[in-house]
Amino acid sequence: MGSEFILFVSAAIFSIGAVGFVVRKNPLVMFMSVELMLNAVNFLLIGYSSFLKSLDGQIFALVIMTVAAAEVVVGLAIILTIFRTRHELDVDRINVLKG
Repeated sequence: MGSEFILFVSAAIFSIGAVGFVVRKNPLVMFMSVELMLNAVNFLLIGYSSFLKSLDGQIFALVIMTVAAAEVVVGLAIILTIFRTRHELDVDRINVLKG
């Protein structure tokens, strides 16, 4: 498996996540798209870390996974709170956090 393959797969996964974030209006799908983009970056970091025989990329990928887990917890709590108060999840109509 060469470095071109790692770059191509990572770019493809990141592109799918970016398109999913821009096109979809459901916040849960948008969060999944952001996670997909973060996983594409992690795949690239770990792949090149293995290719270059260095642990720096793997350590940085662990940090990204930790931050992504915290982001999901906070984001899902916000989405759940908005759904409980508004009974809808349309991103274009959500203005609850404006204040």
